[in-house]
Amino acid sequence: MDNSADTSLATLASFIRKVQWVVVLLAIGWLLSKLSSILTPFVVAAMLGWLGDPVVDKLEARGASRNTAVITVFAVMCVILLAVVLVLVPVIVRQVGTLAESWPQYQAWLSNWFTNTLAPWVQSKFNIDLVAWFDSKHLMDMLHEHWQRVGGIAATVLGYLSRSGVGMVMWLVNLVLIPILAFFFLRDWDKFVERVASLIPRDSLATVTKLAKDSNDVLSGFLRGQFLVMIADAIMYGVGLSLFGIKVGILIGFIGGLLSFVPYLGPTSVVVMGTIAALVQGLGWQGVAGVLVVWGVAQLIESYILTPKLVGDRIGLHPMVVIFAVMAGGALFGFVGMLLALPGAAVLNVLLRYCVDRYQHSKTYIGHQGGGDVSTPATLAPQASDAPAASPPEA
Repeated sequence: MDNSADTSLATLASFIRKVQWVVVLLAIGWLLSKLSSILTPFVVAAMLGWLGDPVVDKLEARGASRNTAVITVFAVMCVILLAVVLVLVPVIVRQVGTLAESWPQYQAWLSNWFTNTLAPWVQSKFNIDLVAWFDSKHLMDMLHEHWQRVGGIAATVLGYLSRSGVGMVMWLVNLVLIPILAFFFLRDWDKFVERVASLIPRDSLATVTKLAKDSNDVLSGFLRGQFLVMIADAIMYGVGLSLFGIKVGILIGFIGGLLSFVPYLGPTSVVVMGTIAALVQGLGWQGVAGVLVVWGVAQLIESYILTPKLVGDRIGLHPMVVIFAVMAGGALFGFVGMLLALPGAAVLNVLLRYCVDRYQHSKTYIGHQGGGDVSTPATLAPQASDAPAASPPEA
């Protein structure tokens, strides 16, 4: 009877601990959602520190002091960033100026396409008169009918505009904070890892070390490779579209490369924007064919050369999962959530694989016919040879 009572108390205590962890995770999520507006520089700086720490460790292994290695890596990062800003920003500014000058042509083309192509097609297929619906008299009638709601929207827009100056100042402050925070993250990264490792229960240290190493390998390989693929995509799209006469080709290529971390979004944006630009410039279907050629060649190079060599299948996530993760991160935590979406999804994928592996070796899955082998998987079981007593998990 006492054994049964002890078992019940142990089960209840285990359940309470799990509930406590769930409450802690929910509290952390709520706190992140509230602080998302000020977390951006810390997240970006932490990523830079994490990406630069292996280089610092290699320099230390060759005999350099920690401070010398950190200063060297930080200086190289600053030089690369400065070179990118000096080279890329003027080009993008000129492209934006070209787009602004050509904007009346884009407006005229879009208006003509809407009136003569889209509206008749919608009228024939769905019996909806878009031209009448967007007529100025109809819009004014809707305005008078819903004036209170429109007034609320206008007040919201004006409030946003009044805060835009403060927002611009915050962005400038963030830009100044990022290099400062990155230096401190880079310098003290190993200390942060050691402090986290010191809080891990000793019985779980080997398993957590294995999971941390797997997560680190997945994230570092994917992020570095994907960053190089984004740069290559931007160059291929920008140069290719410019060679075919697209005046804002470099700007389109930059946007397409920036969006290429989301599956299909980057290439689709290049095709849509490039086609519109070619038609507005009067290049006709030859220009559209040029856009498709650039898109096709870039996709072949990315799919068969760049992605297999630089990225591979390190993240192990289906494209739909990647799209959902980015959208969910942005909806929950704004820009910070989008930054953390893919790393968080990759780490969660490693943990889920571990849980599935443990489940498939459990008595629940094997049952009585499996011979009762419920041992911990060999790939994740704590080993005497690889269970460091004091060394932290590699990050």
